[in-house]
Amino acid sequence: MTDTIPARLAALKTTPTPQLKTQWRELFDNEPPPFNRRYLESRLAYRIQELAYGGLKPETIRRLERLGEELDGGDRKKRSVHAGRDRPITGTRLLREWQGVEHVVTVTADGFEWQGRPYRSLSAIARAITGTRWNGLVFFGLKRQGGR
Repeated sequence: MTDTIPARLAALKTTPTPQLKTQWRELFDNEPPPFNRRYLESRLAYRIQELAYGGLKPETIRRLERLGEELDGGDRKKRSVHAGRDRPITGTRLLREWQGVEHVVTVTADGFEWQGRPYRSLSAIARAITGTRWNGLVFFGLKRQGGR
């Protein structure tokens, strides 16, 4: 491969989404999740660096596992429970520009946060932003209108 890692990372910003999904399949050996483009870019960037420079150090992995045990009490079943496939993982930031204003939503353990206020659904946030009813997954680019 003649590309340098920084060049590959920079190219992610201008790569069309279908090609990002193709890269995902090549690098992760599974189907890409239906999350927004920025999520795909960030995860691909991490994976490219991980493959080039190596992953986390064993002591870092052990530390993260200990922290996880503190959060879930050592119950491994809780670690395997995932929210629905359409819901991004906790901590994900969703960005959406609407009428020239960029809106940032953070995924929390029990819902979402927008402008410092908790919401139970993305649809409620989309309605607060636009003043009309929206499917929140469609509004934030996590799902195509009329299906996947």
